[in-house]
Amino acid sequence: MPTLYRHPRIWTGDPQQPWVTSLLVDGERIVSSGDVDETIDLPGELVIPGLHDAHIHTGWMARSMADVDLRPTRSLEEALARIAAHAAARPAGEWLFGGWWDMNLWTPSVWPDRWALDAVSGDHPIALSSRDGHSMWANSAALQAVGITRDTPDPEGGAIDRTPDGEPTGLLREAAGRGLEALQTTDLGGDLAVLLPRLQEHLLSLGVTAVTDIDGEDVRAAYLAMAAAGTLDIRVVKCLPVTALDVAIADGRRSGDGDDWVRTGPMKIFSDGALGSHSCDMHHGFHGDEDNQGIEVTDSDLLWELTSRTTAAGIAVTTHAIGDRANTRVLDVYERLRHMGVTLPLRIEHAQHLRPSDVPRFADLGVIASVQPTHATSDMDLADDLLGGHDVLQYPTRTLLDAGALVAFGTDAPVELPDPMATLYAAVTRQRRDGTPPDGWHPEERVTLDQAISAHTTGSWLAAGGFTAAGRLTEGQLADFVALDTDFFAADSPSAISQARAVRTVVGGVTRWSA
Repeated sequence: MPTLYRHPRIWTGDPQQPWVTSLLVDGERIVSSGDVDETIDLPGELVIPGLHDAHIHTGWMARSMADVDLRPTRSLEEALARIAAHAAARPAGEWLFGGWWDMNLWTPSVWPDRWALDAVSGDHPIALSSRDGHSMWANSAALQAVGITRDTPDPEGGAIDRTPDGEPTGLLREAAGRGLEALQTTDLGGDLAVLLPRLQEHLLSLGVTAVTDIDGEDVRAAYLAMAAAGTLDIRVVKCLPVTALDVAIADGRRSGDGDDWVRTGPMKIFSDGALGSHSCDMHHGFHGDEDNQGIEVTDSDLLWELTSRTTAAGIAVTTHAIGDRANTRVLDVYERLRHMGVTLPLRIEHAQHLRPSDVPRFADLGVIASVQPTHATSDMDLADDLLGGHDVLQYPTRTLLDAGALVAFGTDAPVELPDPMATLYAAVTRQRRDGTPPDGWHPEERVTLDQAISAHTTGSWLAAGGFTAAGRLTEGQLADFVALDTDFFAADSPSAISQARAVRTVVGGVTRWSA
């Protein structure tokens, strides 16, 4: 029997009828009529559709909840002190992972090395990812564990930093760190059967009802086990890592397969690195490092080979591209796919720095821009320092929308925090949480509140494979919604967006979390 949910302020996301005062739910979907078995008055000040995080690393995030967190540190010495305390509290010989260090925020700004880490490691092998996830800081024990020595060549799409006489410094960029990343996805990094349910509870408490996960096959297996056990309370679109392509094709997987709880998403490819690691692929060098134009993690020829093979198997593609040259290269490959008649969804993850001439190509080619607004507010000073004066658009959310592109919002957690309210606030204001800069960074790229929520709901679902039955609170849609303690539509200041908190989260017509 249907349940009637009531609230005086329900924002539907439907431009034809943006506001209603009730939702009739039968099973997992919103219906237009039926005999009411129960009436529930929702708490809080505002109800909106459930938020879908279009780009999140839930396996990495789940494992990170017990790892060392270096985000608050503002010097190498402060980072080392935090690592030492963490190591002292862990069993002898246990691997230590985590990190999220950002040397761009340290004073002085210095790249870390293994000798500094060795001094505080004790007998722990340690591998710490940078905040952007594109550099790995390892101690000598960790390097030894994966066989990296002075004789190890740089892998394709990666670099091992070395001293002038060729000794590895412990800093591994892009593909050079993949071996240590792989260890983190084993039981050495924690049991996902225990950790993912904890993360699920946390995400529901933030109003997140669906995720597009970017991590590996171990995460897929854990979610399928949760679904089979009846403990999965968020909806999951599971991307395929490029390393699993052969297995996925052999299994006959296709994008969109599955059900409303776990479905197959696109294959994920890296075309370049990241701004913070000075490894995003740029048409011009970075200020102060003019000879460095970043790293082609996957060159254009291999990108074409992978994407054409993937789409021929019925699997959509999403490609990480941060630098302007990386975005140009990916759009060039996508244009070839479209000319060959490929109609599957094609996405670019991040699309942070774009040549103005590439913007209209997103809409023309039907390429989805999967962006993370909090990256802009975290990286604004760094972007100005490294790219200021270049003919490049910086995190151009509004420009992409105005050009007719489909834009989806995510957080890239744990690179950023998985808080969707912080995402909405950053998109609407282009400001840090403290309200700086006063008018926002590149304020011409601010979006409206309606646009921001739509990108975090319907935009994310469409980016997940053209799925149209979720993201709005209208007839036939999945009954996923969140009640908030703040009505930021009626607030005098956009700061109300960042202060809003979920008080009840409903997925499939069932309360999955309540304050």
